[in-house]
Amino acid sequence: MAMGKQAKVLTKQQQNAVLSYLTTTRNAIRNKVIFLLSVKAGLRAKEIALLTWEMVTDAEGEIADAISLQDKASKGKSGGVVWLNKGLKLALKELHNLGDCSGFVVKTERTNRTSAQAMVNVLWHWYRALGFVGCSSHSGRRTFITNAARKISTVGGSMRDVQLLARHSSLDMTMRYVDADKEAMRKVVDLV
Repeated sequence: MAMGKQAKVLTKQQQNAVLSYLTTTRNAIRNKVIFLLSVKAGLRAKEIALLTWEMVTDAEGEIADAISLQDKASKGKSGGVVWLNKGLKLALKELHNLGDCSGFVVKTERTNRTSAQAMVNVLWHWYRALGFVGCSSHSGRRTFITNAARKISTVGGSMRDVQLLARHSSLDMTMRYVDADKEAMRKVVDLV
């Protein structure tokens, strides 16, 4: 079953460009957290919108090493443990230190929460502002899964581990997210 036109995977340079751009926006720290939740944790727009501080903090109220994503905040019953990248954990700490650490992590200036559609729209707007064609709110998730797939063997893991990181029910679905790398294919032929 084809997935249709997929969101583009972001290069390291594009990720850096987004992070640089976000420093110039209102609510720069919150916006950085939104972007990193997408690209470094692989969260969907809905999951970013419904993420609460309770899911990202430990019993002492400090930022935990992983998000305990509840099913009610995920797609279907795909909640579970979402390990935090070091940069994302630091950004969450920075946002946490700004105060109001109850309820939802992502808030707007008018309300104490946001919506999945708002997350889709804001990510699309950032990519358009930077001229990134073919990028959408799902680009961060595809980038996370592709990068995890490319690096998992370096830490002794397998594609099954990537599947669990992506919180997919099947390995087939995870493989649909992984972008092919022509340069890697060219290099591996010389190793065979």
